[in-house]
Amino acid sequence: MARRPFSLTAYLALARGSDRLTAEAAQWPARPSGAVLWLHSDTRTRLETLLTLIKRLHLQRDDFSLLLTCESISNDRLVIDGYPVSAPPAETLSDVHRFLDHWRPDILVWAGNGLRPALLHEAASMGTHLLLADAADAPWRQPSKRFLPDASAGALSLFHNILAQDKKAALRMRRLGVADDRLEVASPLEPEVFPLSSHDGLHEELTAILAGRPVWLGAYIQRDEADAVLRAHRRAARLAHRLLLVFVPAEAEDEQFIAEQCLEIGLRLARWENGDMPDENTQVLLVSDDSELGLWYRLSPLCFLGGSLAGKTGGQSPMMAAALGSAILYGPNVGRHLESYSRLVAAGAARIVKDMESLSAAVSHLIAPDRAAAMAHAGWNVVSAGAETADLMLSQVNEWLDSLEGVR
Repeated sequence: MARRPFSLTAYLALARGSDRLTAEAAQWPARPSGAVLWLHSDTRTRLETLLTLIKRLHLQRDDFSLLLTCESISNDRLVIDGYPVSAPPAETLSDVHRFLDHWRPDILVWAGNGLRPALLHEAASMGTHLLLADAADAPWRQPSKRFLPDASAGALSLFHNILAQDKKAALRMRRLGVADDRLEVASPLEPEVFPLSSHDGLHEELTAILAGRPVWLGAYIQRDEADAVLRAHRRAARLAHRLLLVFVPAEAEDEQFIAEQCLEIGLRLARWENGDMPDENTQVLLVSDDSELGLWYRLSPLCFLGGSLAGKTGGQSPMMAAALGSAILYGPNVGRHLESYSRLVAAGAARIVKDMESLSAAVSHLIAPDRAAAMAHAGWNVVSAGAETADLMLSQVNEWLDSLEGVR
């Protein structure tokens, strides 16, 4: 057995705690029978991403249960997609032992750059398989207790496999002593994207009707940003006279409000829910039902994702649009999905706009087929790279679950 690094030994020696039963531990439900797969993340967003990937695994097999913990929440319980989420135990050996003795996790998928050396060491000691995913080129963090030494190198040595986001992240870990045979470079994790379906007959019919017209999509548009989107379209249409905007409001009940806005601005409107088809004079196709967004993404080489110019909704995830071949425009209010947008921007697949003027200018510039196609291709590369990382992670978890069957 490899010798434990001195920093980790010192950390564990100082990570003592009382034997008092915490209120959190007293409320734990009974451990489920069978294998327990434990997902832990430093942020809620990353945990939600992990959960979307594990849902695919649940479609393949049902011989495991999930345990979810997140660094960024308090001791109050949180529920994500029906799964309870709790804070990890305090970084003391007594709290760690209570937690692990109760749950006895078989596999741990740990995501992000936050480390808990005592928790990881004790989990590894009891035979838990450890996988570190989405490790970035960033400093490693551990619970902020000044008297505890930095045990990052020792904690990283405990993982059976580590997926680094890029070569720089892998180099940072090699400098901390991580062996090459435990380290793989993989793209950052992205939520599993199951592309929206599209009615083939309608797609063919609309493609023929539009006959090469430039089309862009405004999806999930909030009421308080509708005026900016419509005026941006009117301005852009002065340079591209055949330009068509497919407008899908965030709320179906806003359809009449949007229709009145179009009349006020002077835009010629067709209403999809009334059975209207766009003709050569239509400037806005208003679609109040979002059930056919798969069709509109595929027909529109460029889209603007709403909830991002105004309001506090945090925007929409851009990954579905990227998966379906649309270049992406968005406003500054995308806090819920900032990591995904940043990744797409870095790849050249998305562009931020700040107001009506910048949205209009971006539409006028990017509606050219070659420019939109280049952005869409870059977006697809991001989505497909994330899918490859998911496959790699799930393959390892599957392999470990299979090995557990042999010992039970």
